Amino acid sequence: MSLYTAHVDRFAADRLPPPEAQPTFLFNRPELIYPERLNASVELVDRHVLAGRGDSIAMLDGDGVQWTYRDLLNTMNRIARVLTDRHGLVPGNRVLVRASNSPYAAAIILAIMRAGGIVVATMPLLRAKELVTICEKAEINLAICDQRLIDEMEKCKAISSRPATVLGFGTGTKFSADVASAPDRFEAVDTSRDDICLFGFTSGTTGVPKCTMHAHRDILAVCDAYGRNILRAASDDIFAGSPPFAFTFGLGGLVLFPLRIGATALLLEKAGPADLMAAIARHRVSVIFTAPTAYRAMLADAASADLSSLRICVSAGEALPLATFQAWKAATGLELLDGIGATEMLHIFIAAPKGKLKPGATGLPVPGYEAKVIGPNGEDLPPHTPGRLAVRGPTGCRYLDDPRQATYVQNGWNITGDTYMVDGEGYFWYQARSDDMIVSSGYNIAGPEVESALLTHPAVAECGVVGAADAERGTVVRAYIVLAPGFSPDQSLVETLQTFVKNEIAPYKYPRSIKFVDKLPRTPTGKLQRFELREMAQQG
Repeated sequence: MSLYTAHVDRFAADRLPPPEAQPTFLFNRPELIYPERLNASVELVDRHVLAGRGDSIAMLDGDGVQWTYRDLLNTMNRIARVLTDRHGLVPGNRVLVRASNSPYAAAIILAIMRAGGIVVATMPLLRAKELVTICEKAEINLAICDQRLIDEMEKCKAISSRPATVLGFGTGTKFSADVASAPDRFEAVDTSRDDICLFGFTSGTTGVPKCTMHAHRDILAVCDAYGRNILRAASDDIFAGSPPFAFTFGLGGLVLFPLRIGATALLLEKAGPADLMAAIARHRVSVIFTAPTAYRAMLADAASADLSSLRICVSAGEALPLATFQAWKAATGLELLDGIGATEMLHIFIAAPKGKLKPGATGLPVPGYEAKVIGPNGEDLPPHTPGRLAVRGPTGCRYLDDPRQATYVQNGWNITGDTYMVDGEGYFWYQARSDDMIVSSGYNIAGPEVESALLTHPAVAECGVVGAADAERGTVVRAYIVLAPGFSPDQSLVETLQTFVKNEIAPYKYPRSIKFVDKLPRTPTGKLQRFELREMAQQG
């Protein structure tokens, strides 16, 4: 770790886990070696302008906004100038960002990094109480918020024990007017590669969110590990997708990866399946990032939509069911690039590039990362034996002042909380989240496996599977199902689905209890919140 730091505000540095509690970091490939002085914004934007590519298109939106790399650089500089000159931002300060995906929001994020600050991006759907948790954990003094989303931010300010200054941006706001009139010159702060520049709050699939810390080097490392070796996109590609910037899957796929290679990012405020399909056709999108649920939803209209420009389709955020992989390939001719990432790791660390895909498997360790499957005492397990996934590489878990660091990092390895199995060829196969294993009558049953089976039935639009208490068996498999249009939630369908699952997978895994619901609890990123389903199951 570099001894030099540009941070004046040492909040992050003073709350890093002690060195012995941090994971082992690996920088064992030439593309992962970085200079001690490094500002990610310079590498992502300035480098292209200085190389004569300033007129290339960097960002678009759905309303006709089109920025070149030079436009993006000038906007970043103006924002950084306003934050430092008018609002006193100094290196190390945390700045909360509340906005939907857009070029302007991306410029704000990059400008904060440029000025040596720490970005704390938040989901637009969060409410005041959730924002208070983030503001107080990260000790936020300054927040930048889309004026259309400012109500919850003001409510947060009113109930917080440490209210932040809230700057609204958008048409008619003082902040946007100040930015428009500010000088377009700002020298990027000479940060260390190890200076923290991003706080990522976990999405809460397992309860209380944790705050992860990432440095300037991490921002580039995920681009140069996954982006370079797995994604293999090019400067003439156009990227689009659904995950918000506050979800590091979205920040990487929609901002970092395209900018690293001088490509174009199409940033959509509304990116539901129908919106995304229309944008693909209109803008000739070639690379998309979204979750398995969205790919499944797009299948209904895939035959009539113009998806001919697509060449790379990335799936992450939750496990990719084999049925979805197969259906997407049948409909489009394209294979989904599956991957597992984590907020703690910043982005995807197990995946496979085109040509090395094995349907049903997540993939191989991304070049630069190492992974293995371990037992309850940390022992390495042989192939074909389910166990805990352990990974290490150029990025890793550093929680902000959180005792859960000792659970996530053990013996230098990041223990992700996923149950995996590795086959004889080194491919990793997802089994479940470690807390999603259902033990029923002595059998270990992975909830996602039952979900995958159910999703192949035409009656099932969405489903979530957890364990429910049972006097006879201790626990039984319960499925919460959202039905597809045209199906009735009656006992006959229950029996049909149970028989169907028995015929698809081992019969002991079938859902003995089925509940039909209008919707499933999901995080703002679209991840299924199984802990909420478990709470529902406890209530009967």
